[in-house]
Amino acid sequence: MIGSIIYYFFLYPLSLFPLWFLYGLSNLLYIILYYIISYRKEVVINNLKNSFPEKTDKEIKTLCKGYYRHFSDIIVEGIKNFSISQKELEKRFTIKNAEIIQDYFDKKQSIILTSGHFNNWEWLITIQDILLPHQAIGIGMAMSQKSLDEKINKRRSRMGMIVTHSGEYKKQIEALKTPYALLVLGDQSPGEARKSYWTTFLNQRTGFVFGSEHISNTFDLPVVYYTVNKKKRGYYELEFKVICDHPKSLRYGEITEKYVNFLEKDILAHPTQWVWSHKRWKKTEPKDINTLNETNEKNFNTRFPRK
Repeated sequence: MIGSIIYYFFLYPLSLFPLWFLYGLSNLLYIILYYIISYRKEVVINNLKNSFPEKTDKEIKTLCKGYYRHFSDIIVEGIKNFSISQKELEKRFTIKNAEIIQDYFDKKQSIILTSGHFNNWEWLITIQDILLPHQAIGIGMAMSQKSLDEKINKRRSRMGMIVTHSGEYKKQIEALKTPYALLVLGDQSPGEARKSYWTTFLNQRTGFVFGSEHISNTFDLPVVYYTVNKKKRGYYELEFKVICDHPKSLRYGEITEKYVNFLEKDILAHPTQWVWSHKRWKKTEPKDINTLNETNEKNFNTRFPRK
């Protein structure tokens, strides 16, 4: 009920305003978030300092401000996503190397698309089914406000995207008769430390959800990483990089390591354009990680024999 009130009386009406007006609100929102309420500023600064230990306090402050300006834009663009037209999205979201995905479709191959919360992921979720030949399907995390979650997913799926949750995606993809592109954002903080894949990311030991690697091996799907490049305010370009064509030909963890490497390179190239206010490093690496890795690798290889 509360979610529906927020949607119908605030979010959707606000989304009807033109983007030039919403960017004006974004400028104001930046001041509120950074200077007035200091929204998660301590989290952002700690994350930046730990990720860039070589930078001075002045450089960290500059990155922090740049992040809040970018984050404010992402918020208003997310609101605009509730009503933005297909024509407008097609103008603002283009593809650099569509032939990579077209090649898989021509071979009638489904794929996994994976990336992180880098630049505007909401617009891609909404327009993916229009931009790419594959049937778009995305795995999302359910929100605590169920009514708002339903409204958001309904708007996300209005251009053809199938939105599903982690417990339902298998039934969804098994029912599809055409090649699909399964969208997985893999940079969230994992649910359980002992079930995560641990590696070094941005100078810190970091746990990752093993989702893309597990799904690719389960359904024998190629994995493609995508970057959302920001061309200018409100305009983005999609770029693809192949992680693997044959997942079972790679060693345990190799798909995840390649994914982490691509994501880290994107963040290092444009450090203000990732979501630093997320409590990404709240989980601690298990003390028996070496033994745990050996066990997880053995179990994984037993279930998915390497070719």
